[in-house]
Amino acid sequence: MSDIEPATASNRRKIILLSTAAAVALGAITVVFILPAETGIDPTGLGKASGLTEMANPQAKEALDRGQKRTGVLTSSDAPPAALAGPRDHWTYTLPPYGEIELKYTLDKGAAIGFAWRADGPLNYDMHAHPFDGGEALTESYAIAKGSSQNGRYVAAFSGIHGWHWQNRTLSPVTLTLDTSGQIKGSMVMDGRQPQPRSLTPAPVSSAKP
Repeated sequence: MSDIEPATASNRRKIILLSTAAAVALGAITVVFILPAETGIDPTGLGKASGLTEMANPQAKEALDRGQKRTGVLTSSDAPPAALAGPRDHWTYTLPPYGEIELKYTLDKGAAIGFAWRADGPLNYDMHAHPFDGGEALTESYAIAKGSSQNGRYVAAFSGIHGWHWQNRTLSPVTLTLDTSGQIKGSMVMDGRQPQPRSLTPAPVSSAKP
């Protein structure tokens, strides 16, 4: 009886160690491979190096290729541009850790807007648009990058939906503020569910932005 008990205890320890090792291995696989491939979340940086992050949104490169063929659509600037004639809009949103949000404007072909957005932390962003005729299958991207601000002038290449997709890939909330002016006909936000129409909100008097 005394010989069996130590063997049983040893087996239990082996089972616990094997279970712990399996859990650690699964966690590592999830962080290094599954998250970058399926969600674009890449905490180790290996997903970008291996190209796994592109698997999370394989259409992004195609959309950027289409957008880069355009000229005169996006003109970037170091500082917020002067306000353009037309409605003004001021919008603030706090993205939770690993959260995302989209804001879109309805613009006619040739409509111009001036814009400036800034955030108190780094955000992945995609400035893109798609036409009413053809929908998201014809999406064009004009800027896909990571940063905490973007300023410029934008001229719609077609009548449709135009705006940004922001992603917070950090463990802290990030607050984003956008100011826009110009020939805006409407706006909506999308947080992973159905698009929600929103009213344009003029900037506070103390905030002299586009």
